[in-house]
Amino acid sequence: MSEQSNPDDARPEDPDARPGYPDALPEYAERVLGVAELIPPGRVMTYGDVAEWLEEGGPRQVGRVMALYGGAVPWWRVVRADGALLPGHELRALGHYRDEGTPLKEASRAAEGHLPRLDMRRARWDGGEHADGHT
Repeated sequence: MSEQSNPDDARPEDPDARPGYPDALPEYAERVLGVAELIPPGRVMTYGDVAEWLEEGGPRQVGRVMALYGGAVPWWRVVRADGALLPGHELRALGHYRDEGTPLKEASRAAEGHLPRLDMRRARWDGGEHADGHT
């Protein structure tokens, strides 16, 4: 018979773990979420921008981190490069964008769902004043 672990034997809580997260996050995820927290209200970075900022991974890796762990950070500020709103979360994101004054392009009547897109030319953030301190 194989040994089974007792729930009481679970690993101890990490005192350095980020508050609000059930387990310690992988180091890369911590870094991605840290960048998301730096993005000012009303501005966005693409998944690729975040990977470039970190000088590690790519858009898919950043997207995976945001899908798994992004709920505790301003997830709506990390976006697709084409400015399309996150499928399944469009209305929540749109509410945040309107509250923050994020530049939008109104949808044409022919656009599916008539949802606006982000105006990437005006909304995209390059790191600005935080660029010197990034990791």
